[in-house]
Amino acid sequence: MYILGLGVLALTGCKSLFGTYERPEVNTSGIFRDTVSITDTLAVSDTTSFGNLEWRTVFTDPLLQKHIETALENNPDLLNAALNVKMVEDQLKVAKLAFVPQFTFAPNGTIASWDGNKPTKTYQLPIAAQWNVDLFGTFLSQKRAVQMQLIQTRDYQTLVKCNIISAVANMYYTLLMLDRQLELLADMTNLTKETWELMQLQMQLGRARSTSIQSAEANYLSVQTQSVEMQRQIREVENSLSLLMGQPAQTIERGKLDEQNLPSEFSTGIGLQLLANRADVHAAEMQLAQCFYNIETARSRFYPSLTISPTGTFTNSAGAGIVNPGKWLLSAVGSLVQPIFMRGTLTAGLRVAEAQYEQAFNSWQNAVLKAGSEVSNALVQYNTSAEKSRLEAQQIEVLEKNVNDTKLLFSSSGSSYLEIITAQQTLLNAQLSKVADDFAKMQAVVNLYQALGGGAK
Repeated sequence: MYILGLGVLALTGCKSLFGTYERPEVNTSGIFRDTVSITDTLAVSDTTSFGNLEWRTVFTDPLLQKHIETALENNPDLLNAALNVKMVEDQLKVAKLAFVPQFTFAPNGTIASWDGNKPTKTYQLPIAAQWNVDLFGTFLSQKRAVQMQLIQTRDYQTLVKCNIISAVANMYYTLLMLDRQLELLADMTNLTKETWELMQLQMQLGRARSTSIQSAEANYLSVQTQSVEMQRQIREVENSLSLLMGQPAQTIERGKLDEQNLPSEFSTGIGLQLLANRADVHAAEMQLAQCFYNIETARSRFYPSLTISPTGTFTNSAGAGIVNPGKWLLSAVGSLVQPIFMRGTLTAGLRVAEAQYEQAFNSWQNAVLKAGSEVSNALVQYNTSAEKSRLEAQQIEVLEKNVNDTKLLFSSSGSSYLEIITAQQTLLNAQLSKVADDFAKMQAVVNLYQALGGGAK
C-alpha cells in the first residue's frame, strides 16, 4: 500500500515537478509614447531598428571608439562581471554532478596484541559510494535554476558593458560641449574687452561716464570667470572619464563637437521585440524563471528521497567473516525517507518560493515599463533638443546683428552702454544654450542606444 501511495503521488506531481518555464503574459501595450502623435502611442513596425545597431556603427568618432575599447578592457566593474559569470559556471558544474554518485576512500589499519602475544595487523581499504536518486526532480529543478542564474549573470555582464559604452560616450560628448562653450567664452572675452576699450575711448571724447567703463569692465571679468569655471569642469570630466577607463587622471584626446556624425532617423520597433537587447529586462525574466524552478524544488521536498549506498572493502580482517586475508567485502544499503512532520518548514519554504515568484514577476513587469519609459524619454529629448537648437540658431543670428547694430548706435550716441552689455550677455547665453542643446541631442542618441539595450551583440 505504501508503494502504491508513492506511485499515486508521483503520477499527480510529476507534471508540476518536471515542468519547464514558459513566459507568462506581461503588459507591453502602449509602453512607448510618440513625441507628437495625438494617439500618444508609438506605432512603428520596422523591425530593422536603431536598437540593432552595433556600437561602432552608432559612435563613429575614431577617438571615441578608442576610448570605449580601452574602457572595455580595463574597467574593473566589467572585469568583476566576467568573474561573476565564471563563478556561476562553476556552480552549474556542481549542479550537474549532483546526478552522479559520490565516492569516498577511507583506508585504516589496526595493530593489536592480546596478553603480550604476537601483534595482529589488520587493514581495511573501503571505497564507499552514495547515490541520491532524483525520483522527483529535486536535482533537476536545482540545475535548471542555476542555468537561469547563469543566463542572468551573463545578462548583467552585458548590461555593465552597455552602461560603460554609454557612459564613455556621454562623457566624451560632454567634453566636446565644454570645449565648444570655452571657445565661445574666449570669443566673448575678446568682444567684451573691445567694448571696455570702446567705453574708455568714449570717455576720453567726453561721450561716456565712469559708470559705463565700470560696467563694461565688470562684464569682461564676468566672462573670464565663466571661462575659469569651464576649465574646472573640463578637468573634472577628464578625471572621471580616465577613471572609467581604468587609467590615472589625464588629458583626454578628442575631436570637435561639429565634427560628430550620429544617427538621426530612428525606427524603434514595437513591444518586447524592441527590447530584445535589453539585458536588464531579460535578466529580470531569468530571475522569474529561476524562481519558477525554486518552486519546483520546494515542492519536490514533500516527496520521498531514495539513497543507495554501495560499499566495497578490501580487507584482511577475520572479524568481518573473512578466513583468507586480502579479500573483498561488498555491501549495499538502500534507504527511503518520506517527510511526515517537519514543523511546517516545507510548507513555509513553498510559500516563500511562490511569493518570490510573484515578486520576480512584478519586477519583470516594472523592468519592461521602465525600459519603455526610457525609450520614450530619449526620443522626446532628441526631438525637443533638435527643435530648440534650430530656433536658437535663428536667435543667435538675430542677436549677433543686434550686438553689431547696438555698438554702431553707441558710437553715434544713439544708444546707452547698458544696451551693448545686455546684447552681449544675451548673445552669449543663446550661444551657450545652443551648444548645450546640441549636446543634449547627442546625449539623447546615447540614451536611446542604452534604452534599447546597447545594440546588436
